[in-house]
Amino acid sequence: MRDFVTVSFYILFGFLSGSIFYCRLVPMLLVGKDVCALSDDKNPGAANVFIHCGVPMGLLCLALDMAKGAVPVALALRVLDPVRLSFAAVMAAPVLGHALGVLNGGRGGKCIAVIFGVLIALLGITPMGWVLAGIYIFFAGVLRVRPNSKCSILTFSLFAACALGMGIVHRQYALALGAVALSAISIVKHAKSAAAEEAQDAEAQNA
Repeated sequence: MRDFVTVSFYILFGFLSGSIFYCRLVPMLLVGKDVCALSDDKNPGAANVFIHCGVPMGLLCLALDMAKGAVPVALALRVLDPVRLSFAAVMAAPVLGHALGVLNGGRGGKCIAVIFGVLIALLGITPMGWVLAGIYIFFAGVLRVRPNSKCSILTFSLFAACALGMGIVHRQYALALGAVALSAISIVKHAKSAAAEEAQDAEAQNA
């Protein structure tokens, strides 16, 4: 019973942490800009902060977005066994909170920074964070896959496969399951974005 309560606490903590949209709140508080209102895609993410508020504000918000994934998982690692399958839910909680956006009127983000935050917290026990970074650099910087939503879908699809393989080889099944869950959440968010982009392109062509 005690383990159940502890796991549930960190899942809830992670979900609520992920639900706080620093990329929208901080620019509004410090420079009076609502990046969701200013951007075409309405995404409360760091990319739009860089575009509309500049590099310093973008870096601050990026760090906060990563921290809201890293901090809950890092704290959970102090008291929970990452071998247990329930740890996958602890990993997914901040990302799901960010994706659903319950504290932002249901407008969630695309989860990339939060996912990296989660994986940074796990670098002491798995190199999955480096794997994701390498895949992203390959698709975005080498192959230059466009649009960004397609690049992210390809990246997280390959990452999920790699993480699953790594988890099986190293017997880190919970971490593999968590990584697959992170990837699935982000893929769903980017698929919706890709569909919206295609609809806009179709309207522009028919106009």
